[in-house]
Amino acid sequence: MTGTIKTLMDKGYGFISREGETKDLFFHSKDLNGVAFDDLQVGNEVTFEVVEGEKGPAAVNVSLVA
Repeated sequence: MTGTIKTLMDKGYGFISREGETKDLFFHSKDLNGVAFDDLQVGNEVTFEVVEGEKGPAAVNVSLVA
């Protein structure tokens, strides 16, 4: 799936917005693939997989779109 970084928090997590979805998707820095958390910026396009996390759907294998 693809989406856009909507929010980045200093504590190492953030949220991704997905087109056609009203609820943003949580991701944690440990779920990044090939990119450092500090290199992400709001507005970056990313690819990811959706899994069922402890508090609902979450993104894993988050990578920047080239």
